[in-house]
Amino acid sequence: MTQNDNHISPETALDKVPRHVAVIMDGNGRWAKGRGEERLFGHRHGVDAVREVVKTAAEAGVGYLTIYAFSTENWGRPTDEVDGIMELIAGAILSELDTLTGAGIRMNFIGDLASLPESLRASIRTAQAVRIPDRQLRMTLNVALNYSARWEITEAMRQIGTLVQQGDLSPDEITPSLISDHLATRGIPDPELLIRTSGEQRLSNFLLWQLSYTELYFTDTLWPEFGRDQMLAALREYGRRERRFGRL
Repeated sequence: MTQNDNHISPETALDKVPRHVAVIMDGNGRWAKGRGEERLFGHRHGVDAVREVVKTAAEAGVGYLTIYAFSTENWGRPTDEVDGIMELIAGAILSELDTLTGAGIRMNFIGDLASLPESLRASIRTAQAVRIPDRQLRMTLNVALNYSARWEITEAMRQIGTLVQQGDLSPDEITPSLISDHLATRGIPDPELLIRTSGEQRLSNFLLWQLSYTELYFTDTLWPEFGRDQMLAALREYGRRERRFGRL
């Protein structure tokens, strides 16, 4: 299925669609607590929200969707919650892989993947081994795992510093474009829209370089309740905004 083959319903059709949408999925724990459940209950239902948002984004014509699944700071949570999240993500990757591939959605992963548990890394390797022909590619789903923007920028500086030290690069040749080419998102356009759920209004160390001119959309909706209607509302709000990039 190609992007031109989409059967977009009238209520989904949008005047202006961002090529790349980034999402900070927040509120799973509070949603579970409000129902008298453990935090992992919220994370499990959060997977359902991811499924709905991915489907909606692809139908709307979004080319790249990047979700913040686990940050480097999340390791500070209780061990049982972290272990449960790791198992949940590993299982979700495998259970959703065939459906995503069949819909022309490619999975990509960014972050310090080498530090993740082996079971999760095995799921990632399985997903990354899948190839979708360009003519069938509908959307790329980027999953940020063990990710932080400061880690990403630090790694880029180390790579560039090594090139300078080896004499393969002059400091005068370091440009914003060169830095972008050494980030985990190299080859991926910067997001035009960032969505954050649960009422929090901060970036939480997510894609700090890439979000320089991104439109920010904050909603009080907790992530497990963020579905098709909420995603379309965010996309429509983006369509109403005028992006000037500092110009008049």
